[in-house]
Amino acid sequence: MISFFLPMKIPSVTSQQKRVCMIGGKPHHYDGARLKAARQEYTLRLLPHKPKEPIAAGIPVKLAVRFVYKARRKKDIGTWKTTRPDTDNMIKLLKDCMTAAGFWHDDAQVVCEHTEKQFGEVEGIYLTVEAIV
Repeated sequence: MISFFLPMKIPSVTSQQKRVCMIGGKPHHYDGARLKAARQEYTLRLLPHKPKEPIAAGIPVKLAVRFVYKARRKKDIGTWKTTRPDTDNMIKLLKDCMTAAGFWHDDAQVVCEHTEKQFGEVEGIYLTVEAIV
């Protein structure tokens, strides 16, 4: 099991915010500058925490993630963040970056995930990755 905290400003852009252009009359989807920057930021911050070897293909993975946003008021610390972005959109980008960083062979291995978003004193992301054997 691997557990760690990434102190960082959580990107507001998600994987769902791809750009579209027409090439030869067909739509072509691509990552805009903000999404590219968020991918790079996540990947660079994840690399120091990756396992020596990725979790092998076929091994199921349990993932727990808590996105903590900086509370503007002291009384908000520990309360849930019920505004955008949606956790399902946030987790997709993070899992894609964890795949790129070498945590596992494929993010399809994640069979159990728990995602939270709340307010706290320090902004960042708590992660726990566990191979289920």
